[in-house]
Amino acid sequence: MDITVDRELCVGSGNCVANVPQVFDQDDDEGLVLVHTTEVPEHLRASVELAERVCPVGAIQVGRQAPTH
Repeated sequence: MDITVDRELCVGSGNCVANVPQVFDQDDDEGLVLVHTTEVPEHLRASVELAERVCPVGAIQVGRQAPTH
C-alpha cells in the first residue's frame, strides 16, 4: 500500500492516529503526522483508507502499489 503524507498540510488533528495507531503517529514537536510503515497488513487496509477520508485537510493519500511478480 502506498501511503504519502503532506506534513505541510497536516494540522495535527490526530484522526489518523486514532484510527490506525499501528500505521500513523504524531511527532512530539508539532504533533504532525508520521507514517510508521507502508507495509500495511490486509486487516488494517480499510482502517488506513478511513484515516485518509477523515483527515480534515486531506494530508494523507493512499494508493495501492502494483503487485510484484
